Amino acid sequence: MTVDRYLGLIAGTLVLTGLGLGLYWHPYWLALPAFVSLNLIQSAFTNWCPMMTILRRLGVPDVAEPASRQG
Repeated sequence: MTVDRYLGLIAGTLVLTGLGLGLYWHPYWLALPAFVSLNLIQSAFTNWCPMMTILRRLGVPDVAEPASRQG
């Protein structure tokens, strides 16, 4: 998986978690999906977000490696 795919997975998970906690635990948890959404909007314009930096430091590739040729 690439940085972009992990970013979508993590953002989606955080949004759903924040919505669930906001509905069933306390409304202040709705700040989490709001923060994630604002960060995704900012990322669309700047092509950078903090999670991208973290993923790159963990060694996640930016682009998928091509499949090896068999033959």
